[in-house]
Amino acid sequence: MLIPKLQKLLTTPITQKNRQNQSRLSIIFWYSLSIIFAFGYILMGLRQAFSSKYIISDDAREYISWMYRYLNPDLFPGDLIADYFQSVTPIGYGLLYKIIAALDIDLILFSKIFPIVLGLITTSYCFLVCIEILPVPMVGFIASLLLNQSLCMHDDLFSATPRDFIYPLFLAFIYYLIRSFCLGILNIVLALQCLIYPLINFVDLLILALRLFHWQNGQITISQNRKDFILFAAAMMIVGIVILPYAIQSSKFGPAITAAVARTMPDYWHGGRVSYFSHNIINYWLFGRDSGFLALISPPQLLLGLLLPIILKFQSHFLLTKQLKDEVKLLLQVVVASLIMFFIAHALAFQLHWPSRYTHHTFKMVLALAAAISITLILDATFRWSRQNGRQILILGTIMILGTGLILYPSSFSLKVFPKTSYVEGKVPTLYSFLQKQPQNIVIACTSEEANNIPIFAQRTILVGKEYALPIQTKYYAQFRQRMVDLINAQYTEDINQIKDFIQKYHVTFWLLERSAFIPEYITKNTWLQQYQPAAQQANAKLHKALPVLATLINSCAVLETDNLVLLKTECIKVVTKT
Repeated sequence: MLIPKLQKLLTTPITQKNRQNQSRLSIIFWYSLSIIFAFGYILMGLRQAFSSKYIISDDAREYISWMYRYLNPDLFPGDLIADYFQSVTPIGYGLLYKIIAALDIDLILFSKIFPIVLGLITTSYCFLVCIEILPVPMVGFIASLLLNQSLCMHDDLFSATPRDFIYPLFLAFIYYLIRSFCLGILNIVLALQCLIYPLINFVDLLILALRLFHWQNGQITISQNRKDFILFAAAMMIVGIVILPYAIQSSKFGPAITAAVARTMPDYWHGGRVSYFSHNIINYWLFGRDSGFLALISPPQLLLGLLLPIILKFQSHFLLTKQLKDEVKLLLQVVVASLIMFFIAHALAFQLHWPSRYTHHTFKMVLALAAAISITLILDATFRWSRQNGRQILILGTIMILGTGLILYPSSFSLKVFPKTSYVEGKVPTLYSFLQKQPQNIVIACTSEEANNIPIFAQRTILVGKEYALPIQTKYYAQFRQRMVDLINAQYTEDINQIKDFIQKYHVTFWLLERSAFIPEYITKNTWLQQYQPAAQQANAKLHKALPVLATLINSCAVLETDNLVLLKTECIKVVTKT
């Protein structure tokens, strides 16, 4: 009797013949379990987020720091970095934070707690999509479990950037598409995607285009459903109207760099800010973070989704496949649409951003759904086989191993950290406090990575920073690179007049130095500085000959000192008359 009860609990589909109350209880049980695990994973990530006052997601520094202009329009005056990231921030994402600022909610605090909302919405839509494809509640639980584990392994939920919205919005799009809900709801989802993460709309449009055609008897036929064409036309109109303002806004610092030019830049190779290109062709096309279509696909359990096409070829051995809805083909349409955009993005590099953005996220969702369906179909077939052959111990062992593997994987020895978040902690609160008390128009020059934290924690302008060194749009990066070269040349020069010219050119107020900045290893082992040649090589050569002027002014011009950082006031440097 145990096996039939387990089969009823785990793999019995919801049908019209089921008693309504039993179906409802089954859905509530598995959905609640999905929410519990999702919430638990999120809380584990938030524990890191609130472990310190000065802590924030790595990439959030790019997007959120300039948003303090919503609270004080006088912040970051004439700031190249702030202006650039404001221009490339999707309109809807910026509007969300503008509303939060108007409600007088701390922006950093909001960026930390909002993953709770996104995670629970993602889980809910993932569960609903599964029920629509295969009406077995356990499928929704397994899919949401795998997806949430995947999101927590690659900072796809805690980044506090627009990409966090991909999962709830794309799954909502898939759900409403399956349910054939009204055009209004679908287009609202499309519009939200346009406003928050426009890239995913190209995949949406291709999915809708693929649905205009059907494969029957070895031939391609045009859909006879008039609604498919109306939906596609409406989607095209919505995407065109909503994306246009964003395209105009972000073109201020364009055009995008070409692939030919990027190949000549160390920024795009191993150790560079982007590391897009690789001499390993397999790594480049398959696993490259920005170039590969299988980038960051984990946990390995997701690969069980690859079994689904095989199972569908042998449906006679998997009787539960009879409960699969026709909309299972939507998973293939998502894969095809994503791959088309992947290769288009490669061909047009880098007009449509990184190619992996079109497969990284959608593949995770498709594989999670397909893996959950495959596991359930195999488990049901095993149930039926064991009942015929009396092998109850085998099926019980299978359930135990499967359940343990799925649920306990995050705590396994193979994962050193779970969830994996990219939170960074500001280590110099005295520096942030000091700078906040300075005028709002100050400019800080610095080659240390600590410069990355100044805009978000002190709300003051920096001249350059590694986190903001994105070599994507030519007009921005040309200015950024020139600033960086000038800074390296001035920091390691023996000519006081060159330093003064640099200070005057960029209106530098403070110069933040690491105490180790004047030893050769500081340059030779710094992959970021090494991208700016020949300035880095020249600076290294100078260090071997004589001590730079700036090093001799540390004691006399320092206004703040920490363990490894010294803040110099440039007014003091300006009055120096000799080297």
